[in-house]
Amino acid sequence: MSSTTANIQTTEVRRKRGNTDRLVLSIIGYLTLTLLAVFCIIPFILVVSSSLSEESTIIEKGFQLIPSNFSTEAYSLLFKFPAEMLRAYGVTISVTLIGTVVGLFLTSMTAYVLSRRDFKWRGRFSFFFFFTTLFSGGLVPWYLMIINYLHLKDTLLVLILPMLMNVFYIIVMKSFMSSIPDAITESAKIDGAGDFRIFMQLIVPLSKPALATIGLFIALAYWNDWYNALLFISKSELMPLQYYLYKMLGNMDGMRKAMMASGAVVNTNIPTESLKMAMTVVATGPILLAYPFIQKYFVQGLTIGAVKG
Repeated sequence: MSSTTANIQTTEVRRKRGNTDRLVLSIIGYLTLTLLAVFCIIPFILVVSSSLSEESTIIEKGFQLIPSNFSTEAYSLLFKFPAEMLRAYGVTISVTLIGTVVGLFLTSMTAYVLSRRDFKWRGRFSFFFFFTTLFSGGLVPWYLMIINYLHLKDTLLVLILPMLMNVFYIIVMKSFMSSIPDAITESAKIDGAGDFRIFMQLIVPLSKPALATIGLFIALAYWNDWYNALLFISKSELMPLQYYLYKMLGNMDGMRKAMMASGAVVNTNIPTESLKMAMTVVATGPILLAYPFIQKYFVQGLTIGAVKG
């Protein structure tokens, strides 16, 4: 009885010690993650605070976490022409939605074909896609092809087609789909299902983490794109948000430099720095709101896609 009691007491002590160790590790982990979260949030708070500060205060005291002189002048200037801002938002949202849906569909279909082991041309097609990442035709041939041959200047398609497919995303998606057991597709084929039906009803539902991750990357690329608009868009009604903000900031800087060159006294209340911060808030706000909805798939999609294959 004494040895049994001693063993029970030893087991109880080890269990309590194990619980204490897990509690300490959990506390350390939560504190570390909290500090990392604070370090990530502080820059965004600084941006928001600076966008609500007077320009003279920023020049005199620098950027502050809490604005000492509250001002909405930057946002007033930014939304001075609300119709143009809403139109730019509409163009960006339309391009992002269409480009993300179509790009994700084509990327996933291509990755599925390349992940099929019974596709005998898989290696050659994979090399063909990878080869395009090593060499480029250059800016001038690409520009001439868009303008002279495809005739896409001043169309929404010129904002969608150039970024529709990305080889890196195809490789990540292919690696993820390669981890799906072949028995699933083989059993579906035995039941008489075709390749497209297998892809839509089996592969796509099983690939939600990778689809959410790649979809976020594609959406971010479309949302932040301004370079294609700079090259191919001259009509104001087709300007996306990023290019519209880029032009506004360029006009503001140009006006400020012209005033300095002419010897005129530059008003320090002209919101240049605060306008930049306000533009950052306006440009990143909507995409930040969309991130929490797919965050649960994000890490899983990245890790599986990076390790498998």
